[in-house]
Amino acid sequence: MASSGVIKAAVLQLSVASDNKAENFEVCARHVRGAAADGCKLVVLQELHATRYFCQQEDVECFDLAEPLDGETYSAYEALAAELDVVMVISQFERRAAGLYHNTAQVIDGKLGRAGIFRKMHIPDDPGFYEKFYFTPGDADAEFDGFKPVQTQIGKLGVLVCWDQWYPEAARLMALAGADMLIYPTAIGWDPADDAAEKARQQDAWVTIQRAHAVANGLPTLVANRTGFEADPAGPSGIQFWGTSFVAGPQGELLVKAPVEEQGFYSAEIDMQRSEAVRRIWPYFRDRRVDAYSGLVKRWRENSL
Repeated sequence: MASSGVIKAAVLQLSVASDNKAENFEVCARHVRGAAADGCKLVVLQELHATRYFCQQEDVECFDLAEPLDGETYSAYEALAAELDVVMVISQFERRAAGLYHNTAQVIDGKLGRAGIFRKMHIPDDPGFYEKFYFTPGDADAEFDGFKPVQTQIGKLGVLVCWDQWYPEAARLMALAGADMLIYPTAIGWDPADDAAEKARQQDAWVTIQRAHAVANGLPTLVANRTGFEADPAGPSGIQFWGTSFVAGPQGELLVKAPVEEQGFYSAEIDMQRSEAVRRIWPYFRDRRVDAYSGLVKRWRENSL
């Protein structure tokens, strides 16, 4: 059941300087406490916030960073969420079994504890983002995987992770399953070798497509991204994470947007009833041609006469 009225929500945008999980937790916890003191009932952390972004290289030793769902990272945030009684979306490198690892978001419903999880469905494999080496995609038909919103005291959260944010199908399936908002923990940035024009195109595309998900589904959308430079441990390059975390309303309007390099929590008030009003004037769900979309389940449609 969706929360009525207005809630205040925050996205965290932080740089990560080391792989010391305890130190990184203390930094995050300080900002979570600040958001709670500011009246936020929902706090979203960035992707893989417990350590530096290790996927710049394929290194088997990095698997030692993974934890079970009830590991030290979850336990620390579970206690924090209970203390503050806020809903939190956290991110972790999950060890599910020997040789089976996921990029997993967990939803903690304040004092009630874990409400659900989401295992990243779309896994990239690009220079500097070698995630297929580390992560198995979530299972589409499993009880806690796939595009299933997580019920909390503030509503149903449609949690997706980073590369999932480029796929309109993922956002739509979350909306069709009753999500009250879309949430994207993220770790994305620039190759320092790219010129300024290319950097601007990439960043603008990233903001635009997620605002488009908000518009197409009539849902508020929250995006928490990393910031700061993280060197490639095996080479001279690295990633300059572009920050720009934001919260958009159900017509794609920006409610708050962080600068590229600043750190902290960025909060906005979200009217949980506006989706109903927006969908009445823009009834996309009414006019969908579900009888004509069978081609979407194919990888590619060859040209035919």
